[in-house]
Amino acid sequence: MKVVAFNGSPRRDGNTVRLLRVVCETLEDEGIETEIVQVGGKSVHGCTACMKCAENLDRKCVLTGDPVNEWMEKMFEADGIIIGSPTYFADLTPETKALIDRAGFVALANGNLLNRKAGAAVVAVRRAGAVHVYDSINHLFGTTGMVTVGSSYWNLGVGLVPGEVDSDQEGRQTMVDLGKNMAWVLKKLGA
Repeated sequence: MKVVAFNGSPRRDGNTVRLLRVVCETLEDEGIETEIVQVGGKSVHGCTACMKCAENLDRKCVLTGDPVNEWMEKMFEADGIIIGSPTYFADLTPETKALIDRAGFVALANGNLLNRKAGAAVVAVRRAGAVHVYDSINHLFGTTGMVTVGSSYWNLGVGLVPGEVDSDQEGRQTMVDLGKNMAWVLKKLGA
């Protein structure tokens, strides 16, 4: 079994990836392979709703020149997907949104390639807006027939400067619980 986690923060060692690492370490303790993919800070193009993915049926977006097709293939091959984003003006980063939109369209157009996979959102926040980011990410999972995995609270950690989430004990425990819940769901799904 494998879970791929996407870090939508441009900070490679910021709060979002620190939260993702806690979840991934917990999954690895449960015997599940993990990979963290850096999404934030990359130059990516948003979906243009051209619908070529529905014509071509090749599991790819016709937009090239960025790594989104590579990331989508990782999603399609994984048993579980975690999408992490910091909170930018009460929403997710543009790179994260581009990944969600393009992967969602391509997956649905090609026979719903995400159906019945486990999915979880992870959000880093300074103070407010995280629930909207959490909700935005979870829409992908609901629209594509994925099983959304929760935790003991909303999957978020509080911190502004890089590393500040390390002192958010409740947030870190939420990530541990999320990892345990995702491992349980994946094992029940028989992935």
